Amino acid sequence: MLFCLQLSPWHECLSFQDEDPHVRKKAAVAVAKLHVINANLVEEQGFLDSLRELLGDSNPDVVANALATLSEINESSSTGHPLIQMNTTTINKLLTALNECREWGQVFILDSLSSYNPQDDRKAQSICERITPRLAHANAAVVLSAVKVLMKYMEMMGQDTDFVNNMVKKLSPPLVTLLSSEPEVQYVALRNINLIIQKRPDILKHEMKVFFVKYNDPIYIKLEKLDIMIRLTSQANIAQVLSELKEYATEVDVDFVRKSVRAIGRCAIKVEQSAERCVSTLLDLIQTKVNYVVQEAVVVIKDIFRKYPNKYESIIATLCENLDTLDEPEARASMIWIIGEYAERIDNADELLESFLDNFHDENAQVQLQLLTAIVKLFLKRPTDTQELVQQVLSLATQESENPDLRDRGFIYWRLLSTDPAAAKDVVLAEKPLIAEETDLLEPTLLDELICHIASLASVYHKPPSAFVEGKIGLKRMLPSRAEGEYEATESRAGVSEDGAATVIAEPGSLIGDLLDMDIGGGAAAVPRGAGGAAAPDLLGGGLDQLLAGGPPDPSVPGAAAN
Repeated sequence: MLFCLQLSPWHECLSFQDEDPHVRKKAAVAVAKLHVINANLVEEQGFLDSLRELLGDSNPDVVANALATLSEINESSSTGHPLIQMNTTTINKLLTALNECREWGQVFILDSLSSYNPQDDRKAQSICERITPRLAHANAAVVLSAVKVLMKYMEMMGQDTDFVNNMVKKLSPPLVTLLSSEPEVQYVALRNINLIIQKRPDILKHEMKVFFVKYNDPIYIKLEKLDIMIRLTSQANIAQVLSELKEYATEVDVDFVRKSVRAIGRCAIKVEQSAERCVSTLLDLIQTKVNYVVQEAVVVIKDIFRKYPNKYESIIATLCENLDTLDEPEARASMIWIIGEYAERIDNADELLESFLDNFHDENAQVQLQLLTAIVKLFLKRPTDTQELVQQVLSLATQESENPDLRDRGFIYWRLLSTDPAAAKDVVLAEKPLIAEETDLLEPTLLDELICHIASLASVYHKPPSAFVEGKIGLKRMLPSRAEGEYEATESRAGVSEDGAATVIAEPGSLIGDLLDMDIGGGAAAVPRGAGGAAAPDLLGGGLDQLLAGGPPDPSVPGAAAN
């Protein structure tokens, strides 16, 4: 081959018209290698046109090699213009070669078909019917590539047509079969299934049992199965799911146990009719007194309280009994939030919160912020016997803390309580928005893009190729426009209601739903310390008198009126 590169005309070396199909196959692959060495030479010598002619070759492997080379060159092209005109003639040639070429070639053909947009539903259905047999292939890459094409074409058709419904039924068995492969293939299949069920949960809604964890599954398989189980959970299968999750919570793998306990909480939030059963299951787990189980249970119960306020307060006493065992920041912060939120129903709420102040400076920032807010809530609900406690925490937050977020929040509360307690109540005790059923769903635009990259690394990472492939230039793939009904379903998933009911947080951190429970760094008005480190002044000023008496602030009292 080196001799040809030096002495012979290029077209004599690359025999695209040779009688032997093996030679034509190698010639097609050689163009890809030559393009890496000298891209301009490939264009000048007309090799791209020769490759396009090979797409009509009688040998399916030659067609696959030519298509693979064109695809690779297209991906590295700086122009962004497709090298293959995907018209009806080309599509028919590719579909003809699909049934006869090797697995490697089938993957390239299916990938090219996924970038084609049929002119109408009839054409799309015709292509789907010819691709469907690939779902029964023994190779996982071929199966997932076929699923990718079908997912895209189904999006183009009416959402409730008989053809789409039949296609949904046909997609389930091959996906289930992939879970019988070796663990590495299983993991790739599970990551792709995670995307598929976010787009079309109906495909696997009756296959919950295949995602139940086996004792010998690797941990990465267990965690992925657990995530899919929650996505498929519904009122119809919640009983068996809870039974499984409760069993998982007794395993020896700590990470898996933690995720199982959190999964029970997600079930309670997702399936309202079974929330009470989920809470009962969490209480049973708390009774085991296993430290990390108890702490995870406290965290998820806080989320359940956010979803169903004033509904399960009877379990607060049980949570308080385990207060001394909590040593993780998230669990301690969750327990403090519960005490502050339901302070009027906990007789010794002030004693419980005061116990955290002993080591305030040693606490995690998350715990400090939550403790500050909880004590202010307690003061607004029971001002007569908690004045010293709120002054102590405000002093710790504003004068002894080096955390700017904590200081800013302390100054905000200080100013609110000292100038306008009514506004403080409106802010601190405001009704909180409901949390969403599922907060880890991918953003719809990103999901559409990833569906077009099923069977690639993008579908495993759940990131677009541009996020991890340096210098990625190829055309961005997206699903075609969806029907109006799909948009309505998307809005419903995001929590948009016609009657303007309670707002639902789409994703933690994406919206400022509860300002007081977030780390805010806004610039509150600074309050100077006393000169020479003197004792702190009365932090509440005349605001306390107003709060206790219920009257308007007295302008004659310093700090009682807004500046």
